[in-house]
Order: sequence, then C-alpha cells, then structure tokens
Amino acid sequence: MKKSLVALSIFAGLSASAQAAVYQLEELSTLDTAKHHFITDANNNGEVIGQVRGIYNLPIDVSYIDFTESIITRAYDNWKEDRFDAIDKEITFTLDDIAGGNLNADALTFMLGFLSSNNGNENWQKLADVAAVNFTPSPAVEQVLLDQTSTDYDGYTRSVSNLYNAISEDGVRVGSGSAPYKKIEFTPSGENEAETYFVRDYRSRGVVVSPTGEVSTLEPVSALYGGTSMASDIVQRPDGGYYVVGSASIGVPVDRQEDYDERCDGEDEPVAVCIWRMENLEASNALGAFYDRRAILWTLDADLNTVETKDLGLGLVPDEDEGHAFSSVALAVNSQGIAVGYSHVRKYDNDTLRVMPVVFKNGEVIELLNQEDDWFSGKAVAISEAGIITGYGNKAIDNRNTTKFFYHDLNTGQTVFPSDYFVSSSSVARDVNIHGVIIGEGEVDVVNSSSRRREGFIYNIGDDTVANINDLLPCYDIDGESNYPYNFAEATAIDDDGVIYGVATKSKEKLNARGEVEVDDSGKVLFESVAMPVKLSRIAGGEIEECPPEAAGSYERQSGSLGWLALLALPLLALRRRFK
Repeated sequence: MKKSLVALSIFAGLSASAQAAVYQLEELSTLDTAKHHFITDANNNGEVIGQVRGIYNLPIDVSYIDFTESIITRAYDNWKEDRFDAIDKEITFTLDDIAGGNLNADALTFMLGFLSSNNGNENWQKLADVAAVNFTPSPAVEQVLLDQTSTDYDGYTRSVSNLYNAISEDGVRVGSGSAPYKKIEFTPSGENEAETYFVRDYRSRGVVVSPTGEVSTLEPVSALYGGTSMASDIVQRPDGGYYVVGSASIGVPVDRQEDYDERCDGEDEPVAVCIWRMENLEASNALGAFYDRRAILWTLDADLNTVETKDLGLGLVPDEDEGHAFSSVALAVNSQGIAVGYSHVRKYDNDTLRVMPVVFKNGEVIELLNQEDDWFSGKAVAISEAGIITGYGNKAIDNRNTTKFFYHDLNTGQTVFPSDYFVSSSSVARDVNIHGVIIGEGEVDVVNSSSRRREGFIYNIGDDTVANINDLLPCYDIDGESNYPYNFAEATAIDDDGVIYGVATKSKEKLNARGEVEVDDSGKVLFESVAMPVKLSRIAGGEIEECPPEAAGSYERQSGSLGWLALLALPLLALRRRFK
C-alpha cells in the first residue's frame, strides 16, 4: 500500500481530550434492487466493494409445491391470523394465487418467510438475499460470483451465498460463494413416488475477480465430497504477483468419514443431501464439522494463475485418537506474506479446545493473547505493512461475554487493549492503516445489556482512548436546522490517507418485498432505518461541533421476513450525540 505523510497530520491529536478533526460524509452509489448495503473493503485508489442484503423480488419456484400439504396450509393460516386477523384486516392473497404465480408483496413476504423457516429441509427451494457489489466506479453494479441462470424461472437462481471480502491496490478482488442449488427428483428406497430435492455441488469456493470482472476459483487442498475453500484477503507482491489468504478443506476427519460411510448410502436420500446435512455443522465451527480446514496462502502470478498453495498450519498438534475436525483460518495478509486470523488451540492448563487469534509467520502459528488473562476466544482481522496486527478477544466482564479490540506490534511483541467506550462495552476492530490508525465499532448503550447500539470508532496508536466517529460529524443536515440524518454504525476500512469507509444508518421510505413504498391505513408513507455505504473525508481546518441536546427520533423497524441476522448488530437511528 502507498505511504502518505498527509495521514500523519490528519490523525495527530485524535485523542478523547483533543479531538481536532471534522469529517464530511458522502453516500456511495447503491443498487435499487436491494434494501441494505454494506462495505467490506476499499483500496488507496478509492475503489470500494461490499455486499447488499434484502434483495427485492426474489424468485419463487411454485412448480414443485403441492399447496394442499398441511405444512404450507398451516403456515398460511398462522400467518393470516398473526398478520391480518389480529388487526381486523382482510388478507390480500390466497394460496391459489401463489400457485398460479400471482404473488403480490404480501404473498412474496409470506413465501420468503416460509422458505426461510424451512431452510434446513432439503425438499424446499433455497434462497439467499445476499449479493456482491462494486460500489465504485459509480453507479454501483452487482458482481456475480458463482450463481447461474435458473432453468425454472427468469434470471439467476439467487440460491448462492456471496462473500465479497477484499480488494488489492490494482483492483483485483477476492471472496467466496457457494455452488447454486439444483432441483432434482429422487425416489427413496422402498417408495413408489419420486420426491423433489435441492442439492448443490459444493459448499464454498474461494474466488478471484479480475479488474474487468472475470471470475476464477481457488480450489481446496482436498475436494473430497465437494470440499470447501474461501478467500478473505489479497495483497500485491513486490514482483507483481499476489498473495491471497483464506482457508480450505484438507480432508475429512476419521469420525466424519465413519459418519459418511454409515449414513450416505444413497438409499433413503441423494448422497448430495446427506453431505449437505453433515456440512451444515461447519457453520458452528464445532468439532463435528465435516471437513478439516486449514489457513491457506495462495501465491498467484501477475495473470492471477495459482502457482503455489501453502497450508499455514494449526495452533495445536492433534492427538492420534482425536478423530474430529480442526480448523484454522487466515483473514488478512501483508505483502511480506505474514498472515493473521484464528485457529483451534489448547486451553493453557488442559486439553480443552479454544479458537484464538493467531499470526501465521515463518511456518509457525503463534497465539496473540494470554489465555491466563481470561481471554477465551477471538480473531485477528487485519495486519499493516508496518507489522501492526489488530483484532479482538473475548472475556467475561461484569458477568457478560464481552469482546475487546486489541493491537499487537510484531516489532516489539507487545499486545495492547486500548480503552474503548466503557468497561463492559463490546468493541471490535476492522482495519488498520500504515500509520497505525485503527477503526472499528463498539457498543454505546450502557443500560441495555442484551442488545446495545453500536457506533464506529477511530483510534490512533498511542492515544489513551477511542474517538466516536459520530462526534466528528456535523450536528445538522445541509439546511443547518434539521438533525443530522446519519448514524455512523460500522467503520470497515481506512486507507493510508485516513479516508474511512463504512456503514451508516439512515431513515428512508419503507419498501416492501417488491421494492414498493409502504403506507399505513391512512395512506401515510412509512419509514425505516436502512444501512447505507458511506465515505468519510476530513474537512481541512474543521473543528468539532458542540451539539445541543436532541430528542431521539422515532423510526419504523423493518418488518416482514427479510430481517437478516447480520442486521441485528446494526444500531437503529437514535440520539446521535450527547451534549458535552
């Protein structure tokens, strides 16, 4: 990454006692086909990538569904009772409407909720409302990773999970995606009628996307039963090639192979369905995971061809009688090939397994936190060219599992946990630039211990505490009177000039599953809080503004079936700044 002296002056004095910078916020271009937009990475050239969630008009395949089955008639009756009868309102669709392909917004919302609740059932259509997006150059465009055109309806299958993770200085991007689901017919042993199943060829593949949009895959070390791989970061090497890090399956552990041999005989269900069930344990990172996974360093040449695949190791040595899965994952890498991430390790005083932040360096897997200080899990998420690592650890504080961000200096071996918003506030770091400026987000609600609002922070190594980025934004909108419409919730990336990229929440007109504006019974337009991709640039000579007390606004929460889990960590629009 380039080195700029400008950033040194930008962040001088950004401590809590002398916050001296004011940022201007700029919305980036968004897709009109989705509700929420999230930035995942940006480079020093202002190229920004991310994801969208809450895709409108997701396709519903009704061709295989028997709408007289009790599972769907019961779901319809319950939905009608909860959503319509409870407010003395007539339902706007019937199951016959859906069977005929006539789905209004309410019917689409019902079907999305039904399919989501049956996502673990192999006999129902699989949908994913996550897509990769290039936010720049404007206008934003979707980047298709591994999805394919559907044979059952117009457009893509929309069954593919997409993770669009990192971008190099010259615009090469990496991420991962699953294989699209296919609808097949299979007759179980002893049965006379075929059943419909939804299967896929593999769980995940790391992908490399060229600056012009060509997609290639990074194959796992072992593709037994499909295997899995993912790519989380990319950096240019001095010779013009690239380092890519992530993880990949290296095989199937003994215990899981025995499970496969016992269960996956292709008699009662397709073998692909049996594998899919066993793979689903991977999501919990449990010892019952189907694949042994290791952190991987892929070396690519200048033409993006893989020239070496290197297993970066594991933070422990498995015993001969341990037949379950072990995992390590690399999340970030610098141009020297030093990677960071997390790995299974042993507890310091017994053989209990933990997942701890580690650095992969010179063939070693080195823990970054002292377990004897009560840290029991965590991840290292970023590393700078100067050898500064940042991440977070997890420990119990005030009888509550709490994450705290840290940085580790490879040059000195020192690990520091800076003071964040308050003692029991959970904080996570997301990125660090060449000058040791760390960004992330932390909890700002003191009273509510179960679901606290989060706001982005900036921290300069050497300062005593973090600065809330919202305190460095204007008090008012451009008219000078209206309250500032943004709450900066998540700081994701920072370049070497100190430009910050992340997610702000903003109140906008509420749109339904079809992307149509919603109104109440009186015709009044409803509003909701949505996630917006934003860029923060420092205003030369700016000063922090002292804002008068504000009344917390009232905002309509998102309703319906598109409330995805990742949004639970985002704050709703609320009081942006307190009077000092």
